[in-house]
Amino acid sequence: MNEIWGPENPAIVWHWLIAVYLFLAGLSSGAMITALSVEWMNPQKKAPWDAFERAGVLIAPLSIILGLGLLIFDLTKPLNFYQLLITYNLSSVMSLGVLLLLFYTPLSAIYAIIRYRGTLERSFVGGLIRAFSGILDWLESHSLWFGRLVFALAGGVGVYTGFLLSAVQTFPLYNSPILPILFLASGLSSGIAACICVGLLFFEKEVSQSTTKYLLTMDLRVIPIESLLIFALFVGLYFQGGEKAIAAVTALSLGTWAWVFWVGVIGFSVVIPSVIALTALKNHAYKVNFILLNAFSIMIGVFALRMYILYAGQLHLGVF
Repeated sequence: MNEIWGPENPAIVWHWLIAVYLFLAGLSSGAMITALSVEWMNPQKKAPWDAFERAGVLIAPLSIILGLGLLIFDLTKPLNFYQLLITYNLSSVMSLGVLLLLFYTPLSAIYAIIRYRGTLERSFVGGLIRAFSGILDWLESHSLWFGRLVFALAGGVGVYTGFLLSAVQTFPLYNSPILPILFLASGLSSGIAACICVGLLFFEKEVSQSTTKYLLTMDLRVIPIESLLIFALFVGLYFQGGEKAIAAVTALSLGTWAWVFWVGVIGFSVVIPSVIALTALKNHAYKVNFILLNAFSIMIGVFALRMYILYAGQLHLGVF
């Protein structure tokens, strides 16, 4: 067990909390992109009008706040995290990511407040919400442009999670331009799946079958793109030769993390959803239990991908 998880292993610098953060950041990005896409499908209605939009705008701020909380907890001196917010190095990927999150996190929360404004005004925070009614009215009247800004920031967060790793030169498996695009695509896939799960489980009365099928189709289109990106990542590393080629081969064939890749990543995020789509959900059948199973499988697969890239990248350094 210590070979994989234990802090005694000097090869492991970033542990599982970082993988959870990367997953939650990608989930937040994907959920917000999904929610806004659903909203813009029918701009004539008054939001929130769809279960999946309600789900997405709720998931996005909660998951990024939870992820940042875990990231702060993982710091050597968590009480000094505020220094990251006042000190910037624009040549540093991490510093640029902090700047991006500094805008995205509060704006995603404000967008959620706008969409849940009626419910919040009837709750114990109603007085606080009404105190900012002027600002909220203005933002709601410009919700299209505000939404576009949040959409762009969400896309940036999805890409940044990959850039955070790809900028690390010491680990060959991380050092690929494919990684940011792969993390964006897999984050979108998990965000769609999360919106489907939360929408069907908690907002059942507002679920639209046509929107459900639309999101399922969208996710099934993302899966082959994600598969091609994974293929391109390892083929690209292999043909670069040297330590990158060795790292790619060993990461796919040796040790526990090779099993995590083939079973967790490929099995749960590619094979199981494809089988469900071709059998139980064939011809766009609307079967809630299988739709939920499909969505949960995708989220497990995306989390496995984050864990695999994080750990295999640190353990397989291109030397035998």
